[in-house]
Amino acid sequence: MPEQTRDELVLSYLRVRQALGILGMVFPVLLIAGGLIAQHGVAPSVSDYYHTTMRDIFVGCLFAIGVFLISYKGYRRKAGEWLSDDLVGTIAGIAAFGVAIFPNETVIPEKAATLSQVLLGHKLAAFAHYASAMLFLGALAYFCLVKFARTAKPQRKRVYLLCGWFILLGGVLATVASYQKVYGSPRAQAFVIENRVVFWVEAMGIWAFGLSWLTKGKAEFSRVRRLLGTRG
Repeated sequence: MPEQTRDELVLSYLRVRQALGILGMVFPVLLIAGGLIAQHGVAPSVSDYYHTTMRDIFVGCLFAIGVFLISYKGYRRKAGEWLSDDLVGTIAGIAAFGVAIFPNETVIPEKAATLSQVLLGHKLAAFAHYASAMLFLGALAYFCLVKFARTAKPQRKRVYLLCGWFILLGGVLATVASYQKVYGSPRAQAFVIENRVVFWVEAMGIWAFGLSWLTKGKAEFSRVRRLLGTRG
């Protein structure tokens, strides 16, 4: 393969990584904007957008994120590492598909049952949704706290660690708030729903994910461009 072609492929691969970060940053914004345009406002949670006119955007963004993550190969597994970049990305990508395919339990009036609800039942489909969401967030946090932070310079390492802990914190808070939203006392339900608690803590985790991948992409871009400049 000609050297110039190989360089262009490397840069294209890095642009895909940055596109994943951009998608993570704009995903909650698209949902908010679409909800306001459709005049149903901000949904109680990110997953509740599945049950609104924004379903196509919700599912489409998650599938795009999933495809990007599965296609991400990263670096080879080094001695002493449990999981390779490729495996963690594949796990996160498949989990993103699960979040998109299996509907959550919602306070929004549901329409016709989805295929997954027909096959599994509403309760089991919702369990699959929550399990996929936890696996998705866990894999994203692992990227930040372990994969990205391991070889990063101090300033970027702080960004990765903060993003990783924000992703985990968002996941824990979203789990607690989601339980209160569906099974809590009337007062707790009203507080969580009216203040969109689940949505905002989920959005916090998604934005942290987007920021971490943008930061990683920028770091790799700088390193590759320096190498290309030195070689040229």
